[in-house]
Amino acid sequence: MNKTWATSGLDLHLEPSGTRVRAGLEAALREAVQAGRLAAGTPLPSSRALAADLGIARNTVAEAYGQLVAEGWLTSRQGSGTRVADAAPAVAAAARTSRPSPPSPPEPSRFRFDLRAGSPDLSAFPRSAWLAAARRALNAAPARALGYGDPRGRPELRTVLAGYLARARGVRTTPDRIVVCTGFTQGLALLCEVLRERGAATVAVEEYGQPGTLAVLAANALTPVMLPVDGSGAVLDAAGPAPAVLLTPAHQFPLGPVLSPVRRAQAARWAAATGGLVIEDDYDGEFRYDRQPVGAMQALAPEQIVYAGTASKTLAPGLRLGWLALPAHLVGEVVAAKTRTDAHTGSFEQLTLAELITSGGYDRHIRRTRLAYRRRRNWLLTALAGRAPQVRLTGIAAGLHAVAELPAGQAEDEAIARAARSSLALQGLGAFALGRHTKGPALVIGYATPPGHSYTAAIARLCAAITAPAG
Repeated sequence: MNKTWATSGLDLHLEPSGTRVRAGLEAALREAVQAGRLAAGTPLPSSRALAADLGIARNTVAEAYGQLVAEGWLTSRQGSGTRVADAAPAVAAAARTSRPSPPSPPEPSRFRFDLRAGSPDLSAFPRSAWLAAARRALNAAPARALGYGDPRGRPELRTVLAGYLARARGVRTTPDRIVVCTGFTQGLALLCEVLRERGAATVAVEEYGQPGTLAVLAANALTPVMLPVDGSGAVLDAAGPAPAVLLTPAHQFPLGPVLSPVRRAQAARWAAATGGLVIEDDYDGEFRYDRQPVGAMQALAPEQIVYAGTASKTLAPGLRLGWLALPAHLVGEVVAAKTRTDAHTGSFEQLTLAELITSGGYDRHIRRTRLAYRRRRNWLLTALAGRAPQVRLTGIAAGLHAVAELPAGQAEDEAIARAARSSLALQGLGAFALGRHTKGPALVIGYATPPGHSYTAAIARLCAAITAPAG
């Protein structure tokens, strides 16, 4: 499979079937050659590989390639695959000659390669298993399952989740304490609404995290209190009188340390003594590589800790499925807030996920992707050790990203700009500073994000961006 290819560079928006798919693919390839994004001699992926990546029929890709070969845009030879023609039609040459230099940095939608954190490999989504589970779930579902339902979520999914979370993450809960929501952001918003109504004015958060967290707090008139993060995780002594603390204990985002056993116990004692609430964001707890997974902190104090999980990293964020395992005293208020927000989360996706977990397909998918992401992490380590030994990688024992600490004299924005000029999207650690950026210059590398066929090229561009001389 060609490792230099990235379909994202074509901005493809294809319908699932029909002749318009072929026409759209042909037009996208012509435009890419005209614009110079596919240079003469560039090898294209096989029809099988491209079809799998785009989720379309292999014959559609083969027919599109054949048409473009006939028009002179591509060449095809037995044993050497399909490539961009050395002498493409004159319009392509004219377009390349007259085309102005692209802006720097390019718009995110124009990046051919993406190493930003926060997403799994979407091309690895288990389409066949999901479709099979969806058919089984829909066939078995009573008609009432598609109507207005319990704002906590479908009982089928809540029951399955209670068992799965106990088995996989050590969470102590029951189906009646689980509320299904449209991802972690909505879950956090519901909790913030309840905290505000209870009279809270502040929430303690780790000093590095998802920038959207601040927007959720602000929407509920809650002020963040910053917790420093060191090698043992969040420093809880800085929480002060805050009535709630938001933590990522299994794998701090984005810095990577695990909250130490001493601080886990400290958090549980603090919550029990003060009546405060701990919100545990277990965003990627299933992905641990060099040792056994760290269990959820929630089991230490189920009546003071809210466990928040999601399918966004294990499957895909587009499913919009997350869940809260709540203390008993919070269930009624969170359910009321959920009812006011959107009544309930979509039933069909919930039924499908419940069936996928029950059938074992969810566990099989996690095992496959865990192995794939571990290999990607190891390749990242090897590549940087060979080409940029001065860069130190941290947070690599778990998750879908790593932090690359830049050597003295290098600035985050300069490395990001150099990467952008080679159409690679990167993020600096400063983008995740919820307060002041107190750490040294670093890049947050989402090694799970690119599809498999473009990962090697993305890492090559990363190494080039880091090792290129300044200026």
